[in-house]
Amino acid sequence: MAFQELLDKAGGQGRFQLLQMAFLLTSIAVVNIHTLLENFTAAIPGHRCWVHVLDNGTVSVNGSEALNSDDLLRISIPLDSHLRPERCRRFLHPQWQLLQPNETFPNVSEPDTEPCVDGWVYDRSIFSSTIVNEWDLVCGSQILKSVAQFIFMIGGLIGSLIYGRLSDRFGRRLVLRWCFLQLAMVGTGVAFAPSFFMYCSLRFLTGFSSMGVLVNCSLLISEWTVTESKAMVTTLGNCASSVGHIILGGLSYSVQEWRTFQLVVSVPLFVFFLASRWLVESARWLIVNNKPDGGIKELRKVACVNGIKNAGDILTVEVLRFTMREELETAQTKASVCDLFRTPNLRKRMCILWFMRFTTSLAFYGLALNLQHLGSDISLYQVIFGAATLPARCIALLAMNHVGRRISQIAFMFLSGLFILVTTFVAPEIPTLRVALAALGICTVSATSTGISVYRNELTPTVLRGTAFGIILVASRVGGTLAPLIMTLTIYMPLLPWVLYGVFPILAGFLVSFLPETRDLPLPDTIQDVENR
Repeated sequence: MAFQELLDKAGGQGRFQLLQMAFLLTSIAVVNIHTLLENFTAAIPGHRCWVHVLDNGTVSVNGSEALNSDDLLRISIPLDSHLRPERCRRFLHPQWQLLQPNETFPNVSEPDTEPCVDGWVYDRSIFSSTIVNEWDLVCGSQILKSVAQFIFMIGGLIGSLIYGRLSDRFGRRLVLRWCFLQLAMVGTGVAFAPSFFMYCSLRFLTGFSSMGVLVNCSLLISEWTVTESKAMVTTLGNCASSVGHIILGGLSYSVQEWRTFQLVVSVPLFVFFLASRWLVESARWLIVNNKPDGGIKELRKVACVNGIKNAGDILTVEVLRFTMREELETAQTKASVCDLFRTPNLRKRMCILWFMRFTTSLAFYGLALNLQHLGSDISLYQVIFGAATLPARCIALLAMNHVGRRISQIAFMFLSGLFILVTTFVAPEIPTLRVALAALGICTVSATSTGISVYRNELTPTVLRGTAFGIILVASRVGGTLAPLIMTLTIYMPLLPWVLYGVFPILAGFLVSFLPETRDLPLPDTIQDVENR
């Protein structure tokens, strides 16, 4: 925890931190667009079966040339229980008698229907092209859309675990630069995917690399920040996520072809990769991994940018060894993943943080990935939800700084669960109230997520923070992966998924009471720091 003294000698929270944080926050905003991208690139348009008498473009028999399209649709497509044209079936033969409903026809049985053997006709008024109408992911194949989302989340799950560990092994900057390049290449490749299988494979790699970017951006931000500002900069990182979601909703209004949309959000990542060469490695990570010479070199760079004169005299290896002698002694022994669960305090913290992140992610993605269940204008809802989470994250920062981490977390978790549960029992005929309550739910979930981001850094040691971050993000990916799958339970009980989304955050709120308060305490650097508190 003595690193704070060295950071103060290098200028504290100065010009360097502002410049690097601006770049990293922008990176977080752009990368988070990919997380909810399939709300639009995989949106399900209105559709019906292709029928010969209506869609072949030639004149039909029985005088159908005199009929309008509504009449032709009426004799070709049966109606569902809501008196709307069926999406997945058509009449085996045109039912001309339906054009004369007031007449009776003896011996007329229930007309035969069949699946859409000739394909579908899609409504292109909102999105001109999505993966759904390109590869016909409707009716019997509709589950493949959830499979694509599931595969992306699995990629994020594995990526957060692997890249979290790699960042502890090889450094934050190196892993971040590789993830930028990988994400730029596979994200661009998605736009040229020739088949659904190739699309899912590339989306898996997109999720894999996007988590590497988010993990290492967050680590670099927190590890170059002074104690007094760490809650604020972590909150800014979460606000950057909200800005990314707002940008996503805005782009969906102007880009309605999914391949173009994919290119627009992926090509700029090549610029981020090139610009990342000027990033500075975490001196905190270098020191606790027994690389004091590298740590001093990076601290001097920071001091120079912050305008500290004679940085070479102030920051020396001797000063570093004296200031952080305990941390350097501990660094002689390499920490492993098992060390996160070997000691009682750290083990308790990891288990509770894991469950907190799981429940928050389950609730967030349960709402964010199912915007079409709230109404048809999903672009507007995306912007509303993104904009609403910004003040929520700022409120979370105020609460954490004035009330404390633990109490604010408990309050936000209870509120998020309650708002989602109330939304569950609002009738679909009142869409405005449903959207308002869902927005409040996603606001409190976002506030909870912000609190977890701050709490996570303050509860885990630097020597294993990247690994801990990766394991906790696995919980996020598990929650995000299960969220769309849980929605399939509506087949058996329509309210069950929403009840689950609401109950889990409330359960997690009870567990937060077992965590210590960390407000105004410096980041722990070693496992011993955690156990000694």
